[in-house]
Amino acid sequence: MSPRRRIVSAVLCLLAAVTGCKKEAPAAPATPTIGLVLGLGGRGDHSFNDSALRGLELWAAGKTYEKAGYQEAPAQELAPLGITPMVLQSRVAEDYEPNLQLLADQHVSLAMGVGFMLENAVETVARRNPSLPFLLVDSPLLDAQGRVLTLPNVRTVVFREEEGCFLAGALAGLVTKTGRVGMVGGMKIPLVERYEAGFRAGVAATNPSATVLVNYTGSFTDFALGKQVGQDLLLKNTDVVFAAAGVDGLGAIQAVKEAREAGKAVSVIGVDSDPSHLAPEAVLSAVVKHVDRVVYEAIRDQRQGRFQGGNVSLGLKEGGMGLAPVRLDFPGKAEALKTVDALRARIVSGELKVPTRVEAVQAAGANP
Repeated sequence: MSPRRRIVSAVLCLLAAVTGCKKEAPAAPATPTIGLVLGLGGRGDHSFNDSALRGLELWAAGKTYEKAGYQEAPAQELAPLGITPMVLQSRVAEDYEPNLQLLADQHVSLAMGVGFMLENAVETVARRNPSLPFLLVDSPLLDAQGRVLTLPNVRTVVFREEEGCFLAGALAGLVTKTGRVGMVGGMKIPLVERYEAGFRAGVAATNPSATVLVNYTGSFTDFALGKQVGQDLLLKNTDVVFAAAGVDGLGAIQAVKEAREAGKAVSVIGVDSDPSHLAPEAVLSAVVKHVDRVVYEAIRDQRQGRFQGGNVSLGLKEGGMGLAPVRLDFPGKAEALKTVDALRARIVSGELKVPTRVEAVQAAGANP
């Protein structure tokens, strides 16, 4: 320390001793901070991450994200909850744990991770910070044997994806004219295989003679690969493609968009969020996971002192899944939508059980 700084420090100490003043504690933040760690693909994926951001930023915080920072958003259907968002991007999976720990170190009121790939990181950081509540979307916590476990400070939310995908498949079976529909999957894991099982079962329910072609990219972050796989399915005469592969799925949507612009009568069904703004002339619908509402409700519960750990499963009955509006016109549209809605009612009532395994669908006689 320089002589000048020593003098200043001594004077300040003397004044404190004489006046009895104490160092003031830092002011509490005006609003509680809610933290979110995004999955790979990040902001701008027009899918899972963007849905979570909508729940946190637009609805809970009443903000829109701009390059210059957060701006006040127009009034929304859900009232803002008086929070400040803190969003961390993960470039690789190894970023998940340090990002979640950074949220804890920043004393957020609630830490959230979106995507099944954050499961291990959420468990590790939640055990390390037992007084901090966590939300994990799209996966339960699992022990070393793969059994579901619970922590008192962690709420996990999973979706019955097969139910929404069944409706998408049913719609595709009614729309196809070639009798061949396709699916672009990401990583071939149980989560995405439930998408395939539901989709195949839905196609079989409305068009048992149709053929379903499925290609997995092995990725969720490769736009070019998704486009390539989508183009390959179109070359095989599929005229409805289900894009269920994150950023890879955006590539598949682009492939269908370009084919549609070239005059082909093809369409695409998105996943997680409605991508119709990306290709309004090509997007038939989307299997929507209401991640935005899950995030908003977790923040609301934390703010009201009602947040609890545990496992939550959401499907059509609970409003956790659904189909985006069908905006494209096609022959027999009104009757097709009635058929899909009737199938939805049977699932909600419990009359119709949607299979979660592809083998079960094939055993029931659906075409490969």
